[in-house]
Amino acid sequence: MSHSTYNKLWADAQIELKSLLVLELPAQTARPEKDRVVFFQRLATLYVRYVQIFRHLEETYDQTIHPQKRRVIRTVLDSVMGRVVELKNEMVEKEFSEYHYMDDVIQDLKLTPEAIEIPIPRYFKSERNKVLQDRAKMLSNILDSMGVVTKPEATRGQTLNFEEAIKVIQVAERARQGRLRAKFMREIQRDEERQRRAKDRDLGTDAIEQAVVRIQKVWKGFVQRKKTKREREEEMIFLGMVMGSHDSQPLSYAATVLGNKARRRLKQSDYEEDYKKAITTITDKIRDLEGPDIKETMKDQIRQWFIECHDATGSFPDYPEEEDGGSALIFIEKTPQQLMEELAAKEDEDANKKPKGKDEKKDKGKKDKGKGGEEEEEAGLKMLPSHFLADLEAGQKTFIDVWQNRDEGKNFHQRHDVELIKEKKRMEVEAEIRLQVDELMRQELANWKLAVDKDKGGKAKGNAKKKKGAKSAKKKKKDKDLTADRAMESLFQELVQQGLLKRADDVKLDNYLGDYSYLGTTLRHSDIEPMPSLSDVRQLMALYGVLPLGSHEVHEKAPLIKAMLLAGPAGVGKKMLVHAICQEVGANLFDLSPLNLVGKYPGKSGLQMMLHMVFKVARALQPSVVWIGDAEKMFYKKVPKEEKELDPKRLKKDLPKILKTIKGEDRVLIIGTTREPFNADIKAFCKVYSKIILIPRPDYASRYVIWRQFIEKYGGQVTSALDLSTLAKISDGYTQGHMVKVVQGILTERRAQQLAKKPLTAAEFIVPLAKIDPVFQDEEEALKAWYAKTPLGKKRAKAASGKEEEPAAKGGKDAKKKKK
Repeated sequence: MSHSTYNKLWADAQIELKSLLVLELPAQTARPEKDRVVFFQRLATLYVRYVQIFRHLEETYDQTIHPQKRRVIRTVLDSVMGRVVELKNEMVEKEFSEYHYMDDVIQDLKLTPEAIEIPIPRYFKSERNKVLQDRAKMLSNILDSMGVVTKPEATRGQTLNFEEAIKVIQVAERARQGRLRAKFMREIQRDEERQRRAKDRDLGTDAIEQAVVRIQKVWKGFVQRKKTKREREEEMIFLGMVMGSHDSQPLSYAATVLGNKARRRLKQSDYEEDYKKAITTITDKIRDLEGPDIKETMKDQIRQWFIECHDATGSFPDYPEEEDGGSALIFIEKTPQQLMEELAAKEDEDANKKPKGKDEKKDKGKKDKGKGGEEEEEAGLKMLPSHFLADLEAGQKTFIDVWQNRDEGKNFHQRHDVELIKEKKRMEVEAEIRLQVDELMRQELANWKLAVDKDKGGKAKGNAKKKKGAKSAKKKKKDKDLTADRAMESLFQELVQQGLLKRADDVKLDNYLGDYSYLGTTLRHSDIEPMPSLSDVRQLMALYGVLPLGSHEVHEKAPLIKAMLLAGPAGVGKKMLVHAICQEVGANLFDLSPLNLVGKYPGKSGLQMMLHMVFKVARALQPSVVWIGDAEKMFYKKVPKEEKELDPKRLKKDLPKILKTIKGEDRVLIIGTTREPFNADIKAFCKVYSKIILIPRPDYASRYVIWRQFIEKYGGQVTSALDLSTLAKISDGYTQGHMVKVVQGILTERRAQQLAKKPLTAAEFIVPLAKIDPVFQDEEEALKAWYAKTPLGKKRAKAASGKEEEPAAKGGKDAKKKKK
């Protein structure tokens, strides 16, 4: 695509963003909404529309090569991502559920389910490519020195020694000879039987004609069925119901588009280097050529201001302090008298701040108490304040003022704009020069005052700076650095050698297959809580894990998620999701699973050293993911006898303390995975993990997609002979792990060679499936019952029973009774 295409995509996204800001900004101060359904509908609509803007801006940022445009787009893109996360958090708080169904909103906006899929910004890894390569090289060097061999892909065959291989060959050869001998004997028997029957009966002309007719019928029927089947397939391809063989191959124009996109990304780095060089060159040029003139002009303006103030008030003014803006206050279009009055009023305010402290607090407390009843009387739902709307508004203003109507007809190659660099850098140079001029002019003003005072015969008044009373800030105790004398490379190497820092598997979030839940809204309107789909799980991982870890602005301003728990039966892909999050953002993976800590760093001091090293490296090389597998073992109600020696509860006391030290600037996420959460103390569990995601087994739509993708991945072909619908129906209760195991068992090398003559059928998968235990109803119900005891599950149950609205209605009266 051309530059104009992406410019138009950016402009369309900004137009849509402008319409949303018109709705959003008044909504922050609007009256509360009493109807929960209407309020959630409004939130869902905003969420879907912001996701559309997010998708457009991400594509634009990835392909725009103009360096100055990319900076503006990046600012808006990060703010849109943050707003999406904020709206998701608000929907969770208002609907008391991690999963939301927006079928009606999608239908109203005429979108498909794929349109609300959260995209993963490609700049998360592309802009840190060199850092990630160096880190991967360092990790591989450490593993090589340890003699750790990277696991190859699982082979279908089993490795045999020489004697076993000979034995297998002998058995196969004897079996082949036996089958061949049996075949010869069967043919001899048939020939003898045929000859015996021919002798017993005399074949006439009528019998021969009947035989000929019968052969013709069979042949013509075979030919006609084959022709009908071919015509039916052609018709289905024509109608678009089935993909033809040519559609499965990548088209030439698609390959061309991918090549053009790759070339544009290469140009981005070249143009970025040119832009940085131009900034340095232009800044030095402005400083050398325009700097002296700017300096002299400032001095003349400040001297003129001195004289005007002296003429207006009879005395020279005090020079504005650097904290107040220095000489920048002088260049505001105000008279000297107005400026003097403002400075005097500000000094009075600073002087009167201290004595009013306690009285103001008391008065405010009374006022707040008096207003409390009025606020509680107006019950309802209101939009939470946003930390990103101001940034979105500023980005919108920049687009309108600078880029919307800018003529770029001559900038065909989309190089940087020199005039914009000059405008920006001239302001920075002026700010630098202003600081130097302020120092000189303060001294000059002091000399003027001294000279005037001498002429008057009075005492010289020193230009003493008024130091503002610094607030006595409490000194926070900094945690002692146990490894202050060690380099980061040394700590990194030790963690790798101890098996605490691992290489993440090469999987993407897209590899977690699953289809959209098409009946979610319908079921909820019927008061039936639907099981979430795997597509919903994938989106939660993007919102809670990938976006905050990938973007510093999102992690710092959006609702902070420090720890997340993935609960679900074995085989649903919990571990895969952890590795996918690491791969999408290039995060380090630390493994603090109870079984992985056995025998490592014994004792209390050893545990403290281990945690200190892990989180020090995690913060220094952020983003980082700390994975705790079998998280329920850490919070066992009662440790089993066979696990007492393993001490699975080592981290129970220290992990909550570490969570408190994680701040918004630390892109560190703790992810726990569990398949038996009901074995743990639920109160301690929920205190550590603020987000608990229940991952279900695949539904019918997801199973249909998974079977198709897995069969094609492992070398199979999906033809009309394979009834995927039946296979998806039969495999109800089985997880993705079960399906992978079955497909790998069936699609051996020998079976793959037979696919041309003997296509796959659903019957082949039934026997292997029957040998595996599915996720039984009891296990699924136990997980649901446990989730209902979590804080969010309890709120959801109260809201479903209608009890949640009672406190809101009685809030005013209850509050007044308590105050009395």
